[in-house]
Amino acid sequence: MLSGLVIVDKPQGWTSHDVVGRMRRIAGTRKVGHAGTLDPMATGVLVVGINKATRLLTYIVGTSKTYTATIRLGESTVTDDAEGEVTATRTTTGITEDAIRAGVAALTGEIQQVPSSVSAIKVNGERAYARVRSGEEVKLAARPVTIHRFEVHEIRRVRAGEAGETAGEAVDVDVTVECSSGTYIRALARDLGEALGVGGHLTALRRTQVGPYTLDQAHTLEELAEKLDVLEMSDAARALMPNRELSEAETTEISFGRRIAAGTGAGTPDAATADKPAAAFAPDGTLVALLADAGSYAKPVLVFAPDNEKHGNAKQGNGKQAGQ
Repeated sequence: MLSGLVIVDKPQGWTSHDVVGRMRRIAGTRKVGHAGTLDPMATGVLVVGINKATRLLTYIVGTSKTYTATIRLGESTVTDDAEGEVTATRTTTGITEDAIRAGVAALTGEIQQVPSSVSAIKVNGERAYARVRSGEEVKLAARPVTIHRFEVHEIRRVRAGEAGETAGEAVDVDVTVECSSGTYIRALARDLGEALGVGGHLTALRRTQVGPYTLDQAHTLEELAEKLDVLEMSDAARALMPNRELSEAETTEISFGRRIAAGTGAGTPDAATADKPAAAFAPDGTLVALLADAGSYAKPVLVFAPDNEKHGNAKQGNGKQAGQ
């Protein structure tokens, strides 16, 4: 059974669910999931799991992400991106490069961010965007996120507005953002514009990295239909999390869901946990399990070995997905 990760270069206009549907047909299996939603407007890295590798998706969702983006200052939209209706246009005449860079600096580091009201976050069991589309005003609570890097590449003045209309002058800012999971880049665009007093929204977004997986590894859906390039589970896990090499005896024990001696990091901040486990490999390099240290022992969080298929002793990941 084919199992592994596929790094897809998501096309513009497709939902992440659309990509999963296409990958099911390409891979010939229903067991396909993704780690971290991309909006239809966005392009770039979407990590897709096939068959057993869907169990790894839980551990990919929480990794940091990197994006390239263009922020337009001087226009606000209902969705905080280019897909929404423009709600306000303000002059950017007095906005300087120094002011923009100061605004970016203020949004770097650990911040409290209010997600876009049209996000996929659930409010009383219903997606926020569905409530907005039905005419309801939605205000979401701020949440902590970390902006590891918010780098400005180019600042340029452009003509805003539709062709044939009286267009005002806006400012486009090309940036790279490296951030924690759960960060909304369009909310950064909105907040930068509001801090500068002119409003702002996102006009372009491309995800270039999810955890250890980069755009260099990604393929378009057309390329994957011609040749399905799958990152084998052992290679995917080695890149994703700390590694532990097992002996033959340890491999046998873990294959049946039994515990073994703790890893060398046990009792330190580097100890493997259920949320951040270590990938355990058999002597032949095969991924056997994900392990968490508990005192003097390491116990399986998730077992991949074929011997375990009929035992069900290990907890399985749920393929949880996070919005972006």
